[in-house]
Parts: sequence; C-alpha cells; structure tokens
Amino acid sequence: MAAMTDGGQALDEEQAHRVLRLPARDCHILANPPASELLTALTALCQGAILKTISQRNAAFFEAEANKLDGWADDLKAGLEREIKELDRQIKEARRAATAALTLEEKLEAQKRIKAIEAQRNTRRRALFDAQDDIDCHREQLITEIEGKLEQKTTLVELFSIRWKIA
Repeated sequence: MAAMTDGGQALDEEQAHRVLRLPARDCHILANPPASELLTALTALCQGAILKTISQRNAAFFEAEANKLDGWADDLKAGLEREIKELDRQIKEARRAATAALTLEEKLEAQKRIKAIEAQRNTRRRALFDAQDDIDCHREQLITEIEGKLEQKTTLVELFSIRWKIA
C-alpha cells in the first residue's frame, strides 16, 4: 500500500493503515483521482520491498533445504563408509585366518568366506554410489523447485484511491 500527503511526503505502511482505520464522513467519489508520479514511484518502491522480502524468504528456504539435504547425505555416506570399513576389517581377518589354516578344506572354507565378505563390500560400495546419485537427483529437484519460485509474475492493480482531509 502506498500513501502520501498533498505536500508529497510519503507515509509508511503503518501510518497508511492507521489513516484507513479512522472514521470517515462526507465521502465523495472523485470522477478522476489525481495521478501522481510520486505516488507511482512510491508504489514501485513498495512493490520492490515486497519482492525483496519474497526473495529473502526463498533464499532462507533454499538454504534450509540444502542444509537438510547435506546433513542427510553426510549421514547416509558416513553409515555406508562405516559398513565398508567394517567389511574391509573382516576381510583382513579372514585372510589372516586363511593363511593360518592348516588343511586344504579350512583354506577353501576361508576363501569362500573372504569371497562372500568381498561381495557384501562390493554391494555396499554400489549402494554408496547409488546414494550419491540419489543425493544429486534430490539437489536437482530442489534447484528446479527454487528456479520455479524465482519465475514470479507480478501484477499491479490499483483497487482504489482515497483522498482525505483530517479536520
């Protein structure tokens, strides 16, 4: 909302709201309300302030969502990397056991165990890569959503003009 005095002094939004709450008497409809370049400029300033507020809100939303996504990604990666390290430890332990085995049957059994653990590790590695791809996909969706919010269409419609005199 834009408001100004006949002297050209701009009123802030709170002052304009207060004036509109005052009781009115002796109301007349003006055929042609006076147009003012200053009022038009004031309206443009108000519109710019609103757009700036919206942009700041969208930036805060994007930042919060990006932080959530990064936190989720870090947790997911850390969990998978821990599992992979644990499997690597188990593989080393199984190799030591295979080396220490005395009979051929024990050595074969140890090799089967090593192969099974390595298969688990490879599965976890693939899961880590898939998770990273999933994270990239989520990030792209977030960016696309924010880009959609940036494509704002604004329309300025004058609903009414009021001229008042405080007596």
